[in-house]
Amino acid sequence: MTAGRGQNRNVSAQPQHNPAITDHEEIAVQRTFATLMTAALLSQSVKAEEAEMQANHPYVGLWVTEDSYIRHELLPNGRYIEARGTRERAYEGRYQVTGTHIDYWDDTGFTADGDFIDGVLHHAGMIFYRGRRTGKP
Repeated sequence: MTAGRGQNRNVSAQPQHNPAITDHEEIAVQRTFATLMTAALLSQSVKAEEAEMQANHPYVGLWVTEDSYIRHELLPNGRYIEARGTRERAYEGRYQVTGTHIDYWDDTGFTADGDFIDGVLHHAGMIFYRGRRTGKP
C-alpha cells in the first residue's frame, strides 16, 4: 500500500546499515570525518584571528614611490595589490610582515621582500612612502 497525503509511512528513524562496510570501517570513517571537521573549524578560527591582527597592523595601507608610478596596497587580509602606471592591478599576491621585514609571494610565483626603515618601505631598490597617490605617473 502506498502512503498517501497525511498518512504515516512505516519508515525507520535508524540509519540503514550497509553490509559491505564493517562496523570497524564505519567507526574509522566517522572518526576521520570528525577529525577533518575539527581541523577545518580550527583553521577558520586561526585565519580569522590572523586577519584581525593584520587589520590592525601599522603597515597595512597604501605605499607609493615618490612619483606614484608604483603603488603597493597592503590589504588587511594578508593580500597585496601592486599598481604600475595606469595598470591598477599589475600584480597581486600575499604578503607577510615579520617585525620590520616584509615578504611577498606573487600569484604567478614570483617572490620578493623588503624592509620598513624609519617609516619608509625599501623594496627591490625602490623606496615607498606611506600615503595616497599624488598624481598620475
